[in-house]
Amino acid sequence: MIFETILESIGNTPLVNLAKLSPNKQVTILAKCEFMNPSGSIKDRIVDYIIRDAERQGLLKPGGTIVENTSGNTGAAIAMIAAIKGYKAILTMPDKVSQEKQNALKAFGAEIVVTPTSAPPDSPEHYVNVAKRIAAQTANSFRIDQYDNPKNPEAHYTTTGPEIWQQTQGQCDIFIASGSTGGTVSGVGKYLKEKNPNIQIIMPDPIGSIYYAYFKTGKIPVSGNCSYFVEGVGEDHLAKAMDFSVVDDVIPFTDKDAFFTARQLAREEGILAGGSAGANVWAALQLTQKLTKPTTIVTILPDSGIKYLSKMYNDAWMQSQQLF
Repeated sequence: MIFETILESIGNTPLVNLAKLSPNKQVTILAKCEFMNPSGSIKDRIVDYIIRDAERQGLLKPGGTIVENTSGNTGAAIAMIAAIKGYKAILTMPDKVSQEKQNALKAFGAEIVVTPTSAPPDSPEHYVNVAKRIAAQTANSFRIDQYDNPKNPEAHYTTTGPEIWQQTQGQCDIFIASGSTGGTVSGVGKYLKEKNPNIQIIMPDPIGSIYYAYFKTGKIPVSGNCSYFVEGVGEDHLAKAMDFSVVDDVIPFTDKDAFFTARQLAREEGILAGGSAGANVWAALQLTQKLTKPTTIVTILPDSGIKYLSKMYNDAWMQSQQLF
């Protein structure tokens, strides 16, 4: 098969049985390998979907500039697509984003603006606010707006969800996906719930993020922040793309939980994935300890571990952060 561009390879990622990791032989853990999308993450799906829609509506015109705030993966998808379609890309990101991610965006030709991770949501230095300001000041620009754009979960409702349902032939009991924008868990969760309301939707959330407390209490904790090390999940503000009505439970996790499980995934299953993948698989493993009947769990491996070789896969870095 010959593709006209690499964009035609987005989606239809494999679902892999993590048979060696599951301690409960009654439980099957299936992992959707989203790192096999062309820029290396699940974010290729939403960016391609949103850009195509913006082009159809005339919101993004030839020679335009795409602006977005990103923890790296959405930025890589934007930078890749901008390179293919001749757009300029300006991307803002917090300074905790790995150097590998930053360098990948530059390799595609994007301009990056790094902001303090410690900046609170109402600060003009917060990476979301910096992106909004750049978009407002840039002629012929279009902002992806991944946190609040309904096209984000819609992309997963129309692609990722149906793929999972078809690949499992409807035999899915639990779906697990951590969230930052919430697009994956919301879109896939909605689709699967429509197919079978009994499917449980579980969202792991890093300690420090506001989502766990908000889900449990309906209140945003004033101490919420993104100072944890795992990238691309959790949040310090509510995203409009996040639909808690499809979520059955939120499970808090630590950096250590996520990173150790990701390293275990690499060494036992031969799958090199990122920290958010580790968090998702960790949550699946926690559930397997409680399940007493045959159950199929489907989870997401959002991105590649190649993006974190200087961090979570680097023993010296892990030791320096007291994670060993």
